[in-house]
Amino acid sequence: MNKSIFWYRQDLRIEDNPGLETAIAEGSVMAVFILDQHLMGSASNWWLHHSLTSLNRSLNGCLNVYIGDSLTIIKELVTKHQIDKVFWNRCYEPERIKSDSLIKSSLIKMGVEAKSFNGSLLWEPWEVTKPDKTYYKIFTFYYRNGCLKKEEPICANGIPNLSGLIKDHENQITIDDLGLLPKKGWADNFYWQVGEEAASQKLQYFLNHKLGGYKENRNYPGLDATSKLSPHLHFGEISPNQIWCAAKNYPAGDDLNCFLSELVWREFSYYLLYHFPDLANSNFQNKFDRFPWKNNMDHLKLWQKGQTGIPIVDAGMRELWQTGYMHNRVRMIVGSFLVKNLLIDWRYGKKWFEDCLVDADLASNSASWQWVAGTGADAAPYYRIFNPVLQGEKFDKDGVYTKKYVPELAKLPSKYLFKPWEAPDLVLKEAGVKLGMNYPHPIVDLSESRKMALELYKS
Repeated sequence: MNKSIFWYRQDLRIEDNPGLETAIAEGSVMAVFILDQHLMGSASNWWLHHSLTSLNRSLNGCLNVYIGDSLTIIKELVTKHQIDKVFWNRCYEPERIKSDSLIKSSLIKMGVEAKSFNGSLLWEPWEVTKPDKTYYKIFTFYYRNGCLKKEEPICANGIPNLSGLIKDHENQITIDDLGLLPKKGWADNFYWQVGEEAASQKLQYFLNHKLGGYKENRNYPGLDATSKLSPHLHFGEISPNQIWCAAKNYPAGDDLNCFLSELVWREFSYYLLYHFPDLANSNFQNKFDRFPWKNNMDHLKLWQKGQTGIPIVDAGMRELWQTGYMHNRVRMIVGSFLVKNLLIDWRYGKKWFEDCLVDADLASNSASWQWVAGTGADAAPYYRIFNPVLQGEKFDKDGVYTKKYVPELAKLPSKYLFKPWEAPDLVLKEAGVKLGMNYPHPIVDLSESRKMALELYKS
């Protein structure tokens, strides 16, 4: 009987897993996860620990975990266990593409079949092209003229037979040995249920209870109106195909179209990363390479800590630190504030998000920061600068979200919640707010910083 390895990475699930299904169909399977040099942020490491633990339970304790260089370990396992074939699902980060190519060629030289599959995207990035075979740079055209002209995404149903899984009993490394959990208790407030089952339940709950009204409600951080599936997608506990197929069972309309469009924005980010491999490090529009960023590190630290004196910005940054997540509307607000009011290079923001987000996806994070900075493909125009006061007043009208994460302002009247510097002394006193003491003065003047940004962007 054939023996194969299925190499787990960003696909920590059993259902709709083409690489795993193919391996199981071939015979006995060694399910393998290798912690290699591909570094993740602290919050993502926390999630990975719990996701691997959940996956191991689903695999009846037969997930084999290792630490080290992926190529070296796979070659050792192939020799030691007389493996005939190695299967995996593709990753699309530039370094992983290079690494996978090397691993595949090395295995073929050993006489071992090596095959990869698409287990992470609705459409392969090289399959969606313009009529002239160039790639799309505008989301709307990519989605409508490219993706929707392709075959409808499908997904496999049912759980594959796991009776043929092989356990490497000589390997003594456990998931705890991977050292993924933080040594300090900063993740104590993380509220997430992690794993494939949790992802499936979350999807069904969203479709049944939140899809109606999604197009409008998704913008309000005080409402629990989004799917919060992004970290599950990031770790592959659920596939985009599963989400697409499940959502298509619900009535067509603006809410469904909006939800599917958000799913395809993730797809577009991977598409851009594939065709522009330096998306995480370089301006997509190189005309911005000469932009005179101020990069005030004191301002950066205050932004990171949620101590900018701008309430909706501070609420978002504190949500990020406390939960490993931030509402998407607020991500745009805090991003715009960093790059256009503080004039700090978007790459500093991207790096902080990478460390703090449980859904820190290289493609989505990079594309989103370039979008808000105006440097990316199909980016927000340079003159679009989010006014955090107006954004707060519009999307957190009653202050439910802001007061939760900035409790020192909880007793301020809504009229002044998003601009406490305008509140009369008596109002501040009655609310227990002492600007400069228990809540900071704004670190920049919003109007003046906006004017400066516009002048610099124009030049």
